[in-house]
Amino acid sequence: MRILLGVVILMWPLTGHAELGSLLGGGAFGQGQAALLSARDTSADPIGRPSLFSGQEKGSFFAPYPARAVAAPKPQALPRSNTSAVARIRHVIGRAESPQRGYDAVQHGARVKPRKLPTDMTIGEIYDWIAATPGQPHAIGRYQFIPATLRRVVNKVGAKRSDRFSPELQDRLADVLLADAGFAAFMDGRLGPQKFMNNLAGIWAGLPTSSGRSKYHGYAGNRATITLAYFKAEIAKITPS
Repeated sequence: MRILLGVVILMWPLTGHAELGSLLGGGAFGQGQAALLSARDTSADPIGRPSLFSGQEKGSFFAPYPARAVAAPKPQALPRSNTSAVARIRHVIGRAESPQRGYDAVQHGARVKPRKLPTDMTIGEIYDWIAATPGQPHAIGRYQFIPATLRRVVNKVGAKRSDRFSPELQDRLADVLLADAGFAAFMDGRLGPQKFMNNLAGIWAGLPTSSGRSKYHGYAGNRATITLAYFKAEIAKITPS
């Protein structure tokens, strides 16, 4: 995730964490999630290394978690006509931010990991983990929410401390940030694809700007983790004609 400068960069605040903030704007535009797209465009596919929000390039970015007895439930489909567009964008962000652990990702720089898988934790338990482990990165989940951003989007959707940090809830929280990036204007043709892509890259550090590099390249080890060609190809698939 992760990152936004200036206003709140999703994934690391200016403390050296994953995001730098997020654009404050419109509300969420969906409640669940459609099936993630799995097809890969080999002509423009990127993935090289996972997104690093504080730069270590060797080994696994995430410490092993205890085995879970029951897998997290699959997110439900969005009840809107733009479901496929939302799902595609989420998928691209997930590939850039948490390609290995997805919804159960925890920023690799966190020395003290939660005792549970993120999707088994409540929002309150995440807040408690953050409070109990100061001085380390806390980006969490598929979209690598940092503390300040997490609190903002949780309040935006009206989630409670007792709500589980499920895939469905993570998607709803990410949708707030997609709205901030201008998703509605993009789908209406009022915002061009390049501007929309740059807005997304201003929130998630693993996404490339039009320069091909992360907006936060070199900051706390950040870099784009997918190629610009792949990013453009995926956005082109949902760009209004």
